[in-house]
Amino acid sequence: MRLRISVLTVGGVVTCLGLTACAGGAAPASDSGGATNAVSFESWSPIQQTTDQMVAAVQAANKGVTVKATIYNAPDYLVDLQTRAASNTMPDVVGLQSGAYTQQFRAKLMPLQDCAAKTWGADWKTKFFPIGLTEAQLGNPKGDTNFYSLPLMNETVNLWANTDILKANNATIPQTWDELVAFSKNQKGKDFAPFLMPALQGWNRSIVFLQIVNNVNPGLVYKAEGGTDKWTNPDIVKAFDYWQKLFTQKVFQDGAMGLTAYPDAGNQIEAGKAAIFPFGSWWIQQSDPTRSGTPPVSQGMAGWKPFLFPTIPGGASQPQLVGGMDVGLGMAKNTKNPELACKVLTDFIAGAGAQKMINTFNDVPAVVGLTPQKFTGDNQKAIWNTFMTDWLPNVKYSRYLADPKVDQAVNDALAALASGQTTPQDAAASVQKVQDQVSAG
Repeated sequence: MRLRISVLTVGGVVTCLGLTACAGGAAPASDSGGATNAVSFESWSPIQQTTDQMVAAVQAANKGVTVKATIYNAPDYLVDLQTRAASNTMPDVVGLQSGAYTQQFRAKLMPLQDCAAKTWGADWKTKFFPIGLTEAQLGNPKGDTNFYSLPLMNETVNLWANTDILKANNATIPQTWDELVAFSKNQKGKDFAPFLMPALQGWNRSIVFLQIVNNVNPGLVYKAEGGTDKWTNPDIVKAFDYWQKLFTQKVFQDGAMGLTAYPDAGNQIEAGKAAIFPFGSWWIQQSDPTRSGTPPVSQGMAGWKPFLFPTIPGGASQPQLVGGMDVGLGMAKNTKNPELACKVLTDFIAGAGAQKMINTFNDVPAVVGLTPQKFTGDNQKAIWNTFMTDWLPNVKYSRYLADPKVDQAVNDALAALASGQTTPQDAAASVQKVQDQVSAG
């Protein structure tokens, strides 16, 4: 089960703001120990079982090479990486997310464009989906074109439907806001939530809001963060209003602000307690063929269908695609063997290790043309093709905001709106206040 991390750096301390799952307890910290044939890798994702397969594939293809991998729970990983960065003992290869998460370690990371060019050639960027590369540079200082991370996995953020529930209740997937409101109203009082929303953690509030605001006025929110527009723009206020309506019009279930994504919502969803829920492409990992105890609904993705957030009245005529880099990889600037670390890093992204990762459907790959060697169901294959052919190549809008303070301000505003403690106008003004402070330096 995958996880997501958002971070806020305050006074040099990394704070975990949200995660969807924990990948398991950490093994003792690993380190290459200066050995020229060993590379250390630490991350929170992929999960340990998948990482072990990736490591075995890399070692088999590179005789004599040892990859020492440690997969942490999210909070432990954040603390460990910060501690190691401060003491100049970072692992050779590290898991990262775009924006603030990468930028706080930028001084300790080696630019990766030379590694990429040496491995894949001068046109290496063509291997990647564009949105992943854009997000890999998210938050770079003006004029800094380096890649301090490269995408390992991408994602779209979207909604999912349990098609078994829809069929049993003679319901269809809502395409517009009015249809969504009517869907939740009509399906109330049954033994499942019409729209199960785990809103306790900021990251999940954020991905829903970014779908809404881009459906209202595509791309506007990034202009507001970039300083060429304002968070108080009426269309952003409108997006905050529609977020609040998800609560006031009872589209979400009661108690949404107390529900975690993982394990709580994830378990309820697979138990058939949600008709619609707001996860992204990573939900396909529920159909991992190596997973034990997979419920029938997830076997071959038999009972799932992804769809985009419904259109908003007066907004874009079609739902907009939001997504980006799920997990990236970086390399410590002081690695003892940058050539070997580069080989491991690029193999994880687009080599034998990557193939093992994709075979488990951990998420969708960052590179074009990488496909699981075996599909376990027609619907699983159809969903995969939707992500890889229809959606990812066309994603324009990031699921991240670049600055952690602004991101936190948005998440706080969304929480206040959900509980009725503020208005859309005041929520927008509160974010603009933080934006002004960030812009002023």
